[in-house]
Amino acid sequence: MTIVRRVTIHEDASGPFESMAVLDDAASGPLPGILLFPNVLGTKEADFAYAEKVAALGYAVLVADVYGQGKRTVRGPDGSRYMDEMNADRAKLRDRVNAAHGVLKGLEAVDAARTAAIGFCFGGKCVLDLARSGADIAGGVSFHGVFDAPPFPNATITAKLLVCHGWEDPVASPEATVALARELTDAGCDWQIHAYGHTGHAFTDHSVNMPEKGLAYNEAADRRSFKAMADFLGELF
Repeated sequence: MTIVRRVTIHEDASGPFESMAVLDDAASGPLPGILLFPNVLGTKEADFAYAEKVAALGYAVLVADVYGQGKRTVRGPDGSRYMDEMNADRAKLRDRVNAAHGVLKGLEAVDAARTAAIGFCFGGKCVLDLARSGADIAGGVSFHGVFDAPPFPNATITAKLLVCHGWEDPVASPEATVALARELTDAGCDWQIHAYGHTGHAFTDHSVNMPEKGLAYNEAADRRSFKAMADFLGELF
């Protein structure tokens, strides 16, 4: 197995985007394709490393840029500026995540009929909004995601969804979690919510240690959610 990274440039009317394809260069035949949507900061080394773990399971992964080439942030007062722009225009976000899905399906190594999406924090919202748009993904996995629905009606949701959630997450309250369950139930979606006790936001992110704010890495939840994702993708494909 030889996992490689390949920068993938794509464009829309707003300019270029820089995503990263991650896959086993020695694999034969088209592989199921997985979109990976990063957290608030945009694409970064941690996402590429996680994508390598997913690729090792037998998938071709595209770490998707939905902000635009060069639009990346670090933690701090201005760290959410690109995410805030997307949250303020959910139609644009819907279009961006669908464009990323199109890029994934266009990769030579990907079986365009077998795709799914995973995402972290804001990336979890991207997964949910992709499913809400009626995209033809087989399934999606949200890790410590954001659950608020867009301010317009959903298309028919055909994707199966797995939501991996820290029960103490200050970004997604128990009330928001129940509201998501009701939304997906009313949509007729095949959904699962795995809630991890004593676990807050960002539980997969090794770089986060702010338990006083409800944000911290949690080894058990990280390990369990990865296993849940692997099993879920295995069931899909």
